[in-house]
Amino acid sequence: MTHAVAMLVLDGVVGFDLGVPPQVFGAARTADNTPLYTVTTCGPGGRPVRPERGGFTVVPDHDLAPLATADTVLVPGVSGGPPLTDGTVTAEVAEVLLAAAGMLDGRRAASHWAWAKRLGRLYPRVEWDFEVLFVDDGDMLTSAGVAAGADLCLHVVRGDHGSAVANQAARRCVMPAWRDGGQAQYIERPIPAAHGNGTETTRAWALSRLAEQISLDELAGHARMSVRTFTRRFRDETGMSPQKWLLQQRMAHARLLLESTDLSVDVVARRSGLGSATALRQHFQHSVGVAPTAYRRAFRHP
Repeated sequence: MTHAVAMLVLDGVVGFDLGVPPQVFGAARTADNTPLYTVTTCGPGGRPVRPERGGFTVVPDHDLAPLATADTVLVPGVSGGPPLTDGTVTAEVAEVLLAAAGMLDGRRAASHWAWAKRLGRLYPRVEWDFEVLFVDDGDMLTSAGVAAGADLCLHVVRGDHGSAVANQAARRCVMPAWRDGGQAQYIERPIPAAHGNGTETTRAWALSRLAEQISLDELAGHARMSVRTFTRRFRDETGMSPQKWLLQQRMAHARLLLESTDLSVDVVARRSGLGSATALRQHFQHSVGVAPTAYRRAFRHP
């Protein structure tokens, strides 16, 4: 049986958020091309709604009834209106709007970095994380919104059916199967003109040497900058420190090796520059939440 996804559509819905789930879930199929998900739209009274940018009208497939029987209820972002201005919603949608119904109180959740202050004020009992692209808190999953919704949909597919199906869905949607990094790289900040003296060449140099131990002095030396200037320029261009960026690249390479090879955890740790199996396990537990062996069992495709 296919997995039924029901989307709640309200006035002011973010069009991108509304369009991505049917595309991603629709691309998730079995080897014989059988769909694994069905996606329907639901709105109050089944009445037409206007997306945030206008220009077209959305007519939901149903009223709110399918939300009660769906395997997964998906709430696209809403731009403006009562949910954002004063935290209130109508009685008929209160039960299916997560934060407004109190269902996220005391739980970790993601949302767009631009709304950090407002959401923190409206819903102070939610443990907001405005640094990550999405949060998987068991039966509640939230994303940073807009393009991050695609990352979350692929995460759901990967958890349900494994990396092979998720990777195939990503290829059909012409998108990366996994994006490293958090929202910091997208936060608006003034970036000085590089004039050919940026850190991109040094980043490429570091990526080709992930198995080696690379110090901050070596990175700055390769870029022909002082450590202070290099660190500032690096943070301006990537939104993170050189050390944090390098660790993320090492973790991404370790995940790739765990998914695509039978190398031992010790060898994976060495080839990704994390040193030892102990260090790899510690980093995996901290950033992924599982041990490397558990990750391999979940995502290694025979």
